[in-house]
Amino acid sequence: MTFSIEGKTAIVTGAANGVGLAIARRFADKGANVMFADMDEKRLVKECGKLPDEGNMRYFAGDLRERLSMANLLSATLDAFDRVDILVNGSRQMLPSDPLDLDDESVPQLLDQNLTTALRLSQIVAKRMIKQAEGSEGGQAGSIVNLSSIAARRTHPSLLGYSVSCAALDQMTRSLAVAMAPHRIRVNAVAFGSVMSSSLKETLKEHRSYRTDIEDHTPMGRIAAPAEVAETVQFLASEGAGFMTGQILTVDGGRTLLDPVAAPAH
Repeated sequence: MTFSIEGKTAIVTGAANGVGLAIARRFADKGANVMFADMDEKRLVKECGKLPDEGNMRYFAGDLRERLSMANLLSATLDAFDRVDILVNGSRQMLPSDPLDLDDESVPQLLDQNLTTALRLSQIVAKRMIKQAEGSEGGQAGSIVNLSSIAARRTHPSLLGYSVSCAALDQMTRSLAVAMAPHRIRVNAVAFGSVMSSSLKETLKEHRSYRTDIEDHTPMGRIAAPAEVAETVQFLASEGAGFMTGQILTVDGGRTLLDPVAAPAH
């Protein structure tokens, strides 16, 4: 059994910062060809630098809520690396929700960003994976890993839209896993708790008490590093998880083991 992804080609969305960036960097460090994809071109340039037209890293800037951008992302990946073996749907958005506000648009916005975009990109990339695997027997044709959250299983009124979108993403993961299994494509997800991303760092600067809240409600007593999620994603993407599909792996330091009532969900 091996967790190697060396020589594989991966598309990682949400790769300009936080967990997505940690995943893309780890994949590249482990010998995979990686397309860093994100809407924030300035941040991509800052993190990736001016990449040469050789080596194992490229980046793509575009709004993946648009079908044309999805098609262009796949084309750019194929132009650079000829194939795609792994897709990590890491582009996520979190907005506050007011459940009693009839004009609150957070739920449809987050369903579009966190669910529909991941679904459409998975469909487009899966078609390519299936085409690549034509004529071959045995082994996996591809692996898709979605980034979810423990918010899918916890109740917090101000995170209604985010929680609903993550719960829907988990079910999408299971449904696609069954649909794509005959094509030898595995689909899994990682649901994580509080991770020290750039956005959480900024939040903790404004609300210092949040750190204590998080640590007090996490049995392991700390906030995860992005690299810890990236390691789990690598496992799911690798042949080492070759008989796993439709699974939602939880990386939360034990947080969901505690009574969630009144516990903050940052």
